[in-house]
Amino acid sequence: MRRIHIRRLASCLSIAAILAVAASGIAKDSPDFVRITPSDLVWHDVPDGHGVQQAIVFGDPNKPGLYMIRVKFPPHVMDIPHWHPNARYVTVLQGTWYTGTGDTFDLAKAVPLKAGSVMVHPAKATHWDGSGGSETVVVQIFGEGPAATTPVESGKAFWLEVAH
Repeated sequence: MRRIHIRRLASCLSIAAILAVAASGIAKDSPDFVRITPSDLVWHDVPDGHGVQQAIVFGDPNKPGLYMIRVKFPPHVMDIPHWHPNARYVTVLQGTWYTGTGDTFDLAKAVPLKAGSVMVHPAKATHWDGSGGSETVVVQIFGEGPAATTPVESGKAFWLEVAH
C-alpha cells in the first residue's frame, strides 16, 4: 500500500514538475513543450564541497515551489548526516551513489544505488550520501522549496573525503 502511495505521489509530482517547467520560460519552442539539454545546465561549485557541483534544472530550491537540481559528486566525497524540511525524490543518473540513513555516518553500512535507481528522502528524515567509490556520481533531485539542509551535528565540515 505504501509503495502505491509513493508511486501516486511521484506521478503527481512529475506532472506538476512538467507543468511548472512549461510555465517557467526555459527554452520553449511552443507553450506546451520544454527542452533542456545537458549543455543548457550551468554547474556551480558547492562551497567547501571538495569538488561537488550543483546545477539548477528548473525552479529555485531556495524559494517556495517545485524545483529540480542535479548534483555531481567527484570520487570519494560524501556528506555528513543531515535532513531537509520537505521530501526529496532522487534519481541516480550516473555512477553508483552510496546512501545511508540515521544520525551516524558509517560508509560500511551504505547502500549502493546504481544509475537508474531512485530514493525518496522523507521530510525531516536524517540521511547521508555521496560517491563512496572511485567514480563520479550524478543525481537528480526533485522537491518543493525552500530546501534548506540541516546537519545533525552543527559545526562539523559538511563534506567528507573518504578513504580510497
